[in-house]
Amino acid sequence: MEKRIVLGSGKLYAVEFEGSIPADAQLEVDDNLLGLISGGASVHYESESYTAQDDLGIVVKKMLTSETVELESGILTWNGTTLAKLCSTARVTEDEQTHTRTVKIGGIGNYNPTKYLLRFVHQDAEYGKIRLTIVGTSEGGFEFSFAKDSETTIDTTFTALPSDDDGTLLIYTEEIAA
Repeated sequence: MEKRIVLGSGKLYAVEFEGSIPADAQLEVDDNLLGLISGGASVHYESESYTAQDDLGIVVKKMLTSETVELESGILTWNGTTLAKLCSTARVTEDEQTHTRTVKIGGIGNYNPTKYLLRFVHQDAEYGKIRLTIVGTSEGGFEFSFAKDSETTIDTTFTALPSDDDGTLLIYTEEIAA
């Protein structure tokens, strides 16, 4: 049995989901970084089931009725274009003459149904990489605050959507030590 102890954080990548998951080397490049993260990342898996049984508990049948996966992270390095991936009503414009970027958020009529492929990569010098991959959207919104004594980190949660015809919500891949 491998005695792997996972320590540390990683990097979070995001690209528009176009129906398939690209190769690691194509996805895990600086241009696809959602931002360097602060406070790590966490995955939450929940399932619900229905249980049918007789009054005496002699006959029992269970059925899985739903599953949810969420990927939560704090994004330390970000700009206005990051907000567009975190909010389905965000619109980004850039003015080259004034060197400004403006992000407008809100308005149900501005809803953009874009799904994102998100990949969290944890690098371990001893055991190799662990990759967590979901396809999803940031439906829970985001939060950030400006404080006099700390960095401004955007906290967001992405909710997974099926990434294939099997209904896969989370792909966990780990390199196996030789």
